Amino acid sequence: MKKSGCAIVALFLALCVSIFVNGTLLLGMGFQKTISHGVKIERPKKFEEQILVNGDGPGKIAVIPLEGIISFGAAGALGESLVDDLKAAFRQAEEDPSIKAVVMTVDSPGGEVTASDAIYHEIQRFARHKPVVYFMNSIGASGAYYAACGASWVMCNDTTFTGSIGVIISTLNYRELFGKIGLQSVVFKSGKFKDLLNGAREMTPEEQAYVEGLVMQSYGRFVGIVAKARKLDEAALRDGVADGRILSGTDALQAKLVDQLGYVEDAYAKARKLGDAPRAAVVLYKRSFTFSNFFQFLGQSSQAKANVQIDLLQQMPQLKPGRLYLLPPFFAP
Repeated sequence: MKKSGCAIVALFLALCVSIFVNGTLLLGMGFQKTISHGVKIERPKKFEEQILVNGDGPGKIAVIPLEGIISFGAAGALGESLVDDLKAAFRQAEEDPSIKAVVMTVDSPGGEVTASDAIYHEIQRFARHKPVVYFMNSIGASGAYYAACGASWVMCNDTTFTGSIGVIISTLNYRELFGKIGLQSVVFKSGKFKDLLNGAREMTPEEQAYVEGLVMQSYGRFVGIVAKARKLDEAALRDGVADGRILSGTDALQAKLVDQLGYVEDAYAKARKLGDAPRAAVVLYKRSFTFSNFFQFLGQSSQAKANVQIDLLQQMPQLKPGRLYLLPPFFAP
């Protein structure tokens, strides 16, 4: 009982602190005057700024990270989806006049086609207003490279894994396993393609051709975007490095898939140059402390304690059957 009472008191105090901090932040936001409609409350910023590099001049360079598998289902820093978080970060940087350019730091093998395309579209939209330097760290392949095509300038290290221009879709065939254990799949369908990826039977040649067509359709869009962004011949790309292969940063530069090799500090310098802010501070966008985030953290901590396990493959992406992915070949099952 004593432990339970202490826990309740601690939680109450934490909630009070949270309410006080958020109330102070909201009051500190102030009011923004408009020309014709009096006064309106300025929208609170979703991301706080952590200084990475001090600057003694006007303006700031915002650093927006992209890490892990690109997916609408992946949780973001704000508890929303990864894609929604990145959109929110770019919108905040766009609306902040002190932000002169963005450096996107990437460690991702790629992910879902549509999610990658959404991020590419957001980067491309933002880059029309302010420069975006896209820096790939250890890996920036497939869907992560797809997204890079929307940036103003693409960089990576000599040893970065990038490229992997290709599309993959996967399923499992367990027909023989069902036979061994005495199970049989019974399917009632409205059309011949309705159970297209049913693993309980072999695919027909017509089904294989149809799936291949879907894959090549997405692949054609991918190659077309790369060719346009990098000013390369599409046919030469198809016959060359756009065959799904992974490239080192050195090879990617030679193939003109990136603009420059270097380190993240070089990316900061390039962003300062493109943003015409040579002495700007470099700030990292981080999650702001909010009342809802506090509860989310508590929930995640409780779940982590209740599910302690050792799984060497837990960081590997779980490819879902029937979805198109932009991932390197070594992630395929």
